[in-house]
Amino acid sequence: MRILMIEDDAALARSIAALLRAGGHAVDHCASGEEGLTLVSGEPYALLILDVGLPDIDGFTVLERLRRRGEKVPVLMLTARDALDDRVRGLDLGADDYLRKPFEPQELEARVRALGRRRGGDPTPVVTIGALTLNRSTGQAEVSGRALDLRRREWAVLDALATRAGQVVPRELLLAEVFGYDEPVGPNAIEVNVTRLRSKLAPDGPQIRTVRGVGYLLDAG
Repeated sequence: MRILMIEDDAALARSIAALLRAGGHAVDHCASGEEGLTLVSGEPYALLILDVGLPDIDGFTVLERLRRRGEKVPVLMLTARDALDDRVRGLDLGADDYLRKPFEPQELEARVRALGRRRGGDPTPVVTIGALTLNRSTGQAEVSGRALDLRRREWAVLDALATRAGQVVPRELLLAEVFGYDEPVGPNAIEVNVTRLRSKLAPDGPQIRTVRGVGYLLDAG
């Protein structure tokens, strides 16, 4: 997924970003609420991780403004506060989940996966397309029981295509979901990963078809 994290604790932000990137996600980060509001309006984020205590406007204000302008991106709020009223307030304003600091990395990963499935309308972490099976909980992919050795970005591309199996996925959307805005991206970055995936899916996995001038399609048939 393409994730935006709004967190002013630099050390915590670095550790969360490293954790999520290792899981195949593209992560953008900013430290202020106002910058976060600007970024959300211009990028197709699948998830927003939002700290309550920010230096300019607090996370509740960010969330309220997002929902008021019709942004439906799922929001996972982080807070060091233990007050029930704060948690209730966040949920009433439109937060999808709440995680209290300090938290275990495994719990953050699980909540991120759950919100990603909810957004895609997929209640299960396991996706099967022909002979291909993706397990989002473990980050494992198999074709006819054969484990695929996938790099982080190969997994991200395959997951994005599998989520929309049978549909043409624009190249620009894949770029936005796989790479963060501050990551160097070569002109053929998506093509390189698609070529590698085709080789690893062959001969019995689903095919990735190129729709010239548009993007790619994972054959669901």
